[in-house]
Order: sequence, then C-alpha cells, then structure tokens
Amino acid sequence: MSLSMEELEATAQEVLGRLKSRQLFQSEWDTAAFVVFLTFVGTVLLLLLLVIAHCCCHCCCASPKPRKVRPGKERPKGMDNWAMEP
Repeated sequence: MSLSMEELEATAQEVLGRLKSRQLFQSEWDTAAFVVFLTFVGTVLLLLLLVIAHCCCHCCCASPKPRKVRPGKERPKGMDNWAMEP
C-alpha cells in the first residue's frame, strides 16, 4: 500500500493548513484522545526513568550486609492453629 505523490502532497497541504489555522484537531474528542495518549506516553516514560534510576542506584550503591543469625535464637516459624486441638 503505497501513497502516490499527489496524495502525499494533499496530506502535507492539509496538515500545513491546520497548522496555519491553529486547529489541529477536528473535535473535542480528538483533543481528549490526544491528551490521554500523551498522559499514557508520559507515564510509561516516567516508569522507565524510575526503573533505570533504580537499576543504576542498586548497582552502584553498596548493598546492605546480610543479617547474622545467632545460633541459639531461632524464631518459631508459623503459628499454632488452636482450631485443630481436641
């Protein structure tokens, strides 16, 4: 599906005419859809920036040392189920 040169020129003229008239969108729904799209793209870019910052800080900064477990003091794991008692 290729556009001919005349169709391409007509599309370019239409876009330039809208730019000159400062009416880029035909309706308020077009404007709202564009705002939603920009919000989505901005959110994705912000999340990517946060992931990159997290990865850089995690790799560069010193990681916390593991806690030492004392041999005589282990915590009991789980909890008692009193409903199972006779």
